[in-house]
Amino acid sequence: MDLRIFVEPQQGATYARQLAVAQAAEEYGFGAFFRSDHYLRIGSGSPLPGPTDAWVTLAAIARETTTIRLGTLVTSATFRLPGPLALTVAQVDEMSGGRVELGLGAGWFTAEHSAYGIPFPPVGERFDRLAEQLAIIEGLWLAPVDGAFSHQGRHYQLTDSPGLPKPVQDPHPPIIIGGSGPRRTPALAARYAAEFNVPFAPPERAAAQFEVVRGAAAAIERDPADLVYSVALTLCCGRDDAEVRRRAERIGGELGDLDTLRAKGLAGSPAEILDRLAAYGPDGAGASRVYLQVLDLEDLDHLALVAQEVLPRL
Repeated sequence: MDLRIFVEPQQGATYARQLAVAQAAEEYGFGAFFRSDHYLRIGSGSPLPGPTDAWVTLAAIARETTTIRLGTLVTSATFRLPGPLALTVAQVDEMSGGRVELGLGAGWFTAEHSAYGIPFPPVGERFDRLAEQLAIIEGLWLAPVDGAFSHQGRHYQLTDSPGLPKPVQDPHPPIIIGGSGPRRTPALAARYAAEFNVPFAPPERAAAQFEVVRGAAAAIERDPADLVYSVALTLCCGRDDAEVRRRAERIGGELGDLDTLRAKGLAGSPAEILDRLAAYGPDGAGASRVYLQVLDLEDLDHLALVAQEVLPRL
């Protein structure tokens, strides 16, 4: 099972703090460093230091790391036009030496759109736009170097785009789609995604959603085994109950409650974390990859503990 570190910098993290976590994750042997893509803190608490742009941050981290994969879980299709987003991701892919992955979703957090003047259409239109964005981004990346790409859609029109620069990865950076929708999300994942992610769900719900996506893939004659199936879960690991409780208290809010953490995430000793991961793994829900949501970015010992006591036993 591949374990990846996933952070939420909009909750309060400078670029320097994110870089420290990414470099520690690389040193400790985690598979990737991913971050959310939000422009506003979610929930109560200090708004300082303010948000950092996901792709600016990942571009900088790409130049300060060498092996760890980098990506978003997930970029909102409302934030950026598809042409410039394809260009940006391709450029960061080159800057990283081919280590970038693009998580892309329809967007959901109304308040951040209001706060920064970003249009936030109804959910049906957001999914229509997401579908067009995926078609455009893939089309631009796959267009021949000496050719051109055009798209005449309801929401986006591109005429004779050179589709440059090209990503380093062949055929292009992996696209990640996730969520719990019953119809449109699975269909988009089956068509465009290398990976499907279920965030913050119990094993039985993750397993059920994976099965829906497998069905969507089979319906278009794509081998369901071509997709990677993953989950995202909040992490709170400690050597003993006191350390687990201390880390939970530092998280604060609803997730600071240990019962909530145990029900919705990964909380407990390394042995308990391993048991919980087994419930999500290939012999359980069917995930081969887990994004560990780390909310206290000052606590690098947390990462070290999981690297020492959990990673070697997977």
